[in-house]
Amino acid sequence: MQRRSLLRALGAAPLALTPFPALAAGARNRPAITGLEVFRVHVNKRGDWVLPRLTAQGGLTGLGDASHSGRDENTLKYLRRFADILKGRGVFDIAWFRQVTLPEIATGGAAAAVAASALEQALWDLSGQALSLPVHALLGGRIQPRIRIYANINRSTEPRNPDGFAKMAGRAIADGFDAIKLAPFDDMPHDAIDAAVREHYTAEGIADAQAVRDTIGPNRDLLIDAHSRFSLQEGLGLLPRFDPLKLFWLEEVTPAKPLSDLAAINKAAKMPTAGGETIQGVAGFYPYIHAEAVDIIMPDVKVCGGILELKKIAALAEGAGLQTSPHGPASPIGNIAAAHAIATVPNFNILEFSYGEVPWRAELVDPPEDTSGGALALSDRPGLGLKLNEKTAARYAV
Repeated sequence: MQRRSLLRALGAAPLALTPFPALAAGARNRPAITGLEVFRVHVNKRGDWVLPRLTAQGGLTGLGDASHSGRDENTLKYLRRFADILKGRGVFDIAWFRQVTLPEIATGGAAAAVAASALEQALWDLSGQALSLPVHALLGGRIQPRIRIYANINRSTEPRNPDGFAKMAGRAIADGFDAIKLAPFDDMPHDAIDAAVREHYTAEGIADAQAVRDTIGPNRDLLIDAHSRFSLQEGLGLLPRFDPLKLFWLEEVTPAKPLSDLAAINKAAKMPTAGGETIQGVAGFYPYIHAEAVDIIMPDVKVCGGILELKKIAALAEGAGLQTSPHGPASPIGNIAAAHAIATVPNFNILEFSYGEVPWRAELVDPPEDTSGGALALSDRPGLGLKLNEKTAARYAV
């Protein structure tokens, strides 16, 4: 009798001890997608922020970031197209949505990839709210206690000369950042073929980087993005010129095709190399990682397929012994989406933050974005943990 009583008690225990009533209720409730809103916010000449918001039954709304595809009008078309596909589906149909959109992403290019990635982010936001859990909890739980960020000053610096870069770097340091990135060769024309002209822009870029190093001192991290401006031979010649600057990493010296060029740069470089910001999905990153093109991969949550795909790509890199540092000159929504994913992986390095573009950036979301101490605050609030400040979005609407 005692044994039977014990078994009956154990059988009842799961019901009696269920610690998360909201979770139990959410599991029975699968809110359906009902519609789409899109907010467009003017930033600067480098691009605006395109922010879709999915609506679902029960008054739920989920945010995503569809910025910087290169063609916002095309992105808007894909957002509407993919939202129509989602209408009536449950907020948890994330893997289904990824699979059903892959054929159109394959033919639609960056605009389709960015639109699908943004709506995938919004589905995670909705799922977390439906279950009263933060997205990082749905992805296996947070293991990164701090989401370190670097200040990308490239999109905000004017004038683009040593003095301009140095002043912007000084502002970022004063705001608590201890890692700074710039792309000092962006002014080099893509069609420049004259060796003297190319050397002129190369020397100017190195001077810009030196000015930033002088400003931030020897104990903070300096990152350089070459934006694929160089040939293999030029890149190999560039490496020793950067050695005195003690770079945290050197990013995308040559174009990604052929991968053998990046791999040769990586093999020759004394500093770590990084790249992969435009690559889509696990299938795109596999040959990149297999070729040993870089030491640190940079999937962009706005491009690669979204939050779950970013985590899968990070796992692929983990298996190859590589670190993951998400690319992200994004809005506060894009940055927090990447942070939820990267907080759950062991091979996280550092997250990009586009510094100084607009003074009202933090106020675009509620609660305001918090980057104090050079780290992005990540909360335990449900979903992505923030809402769009519609007054700020309206004030700077496109």
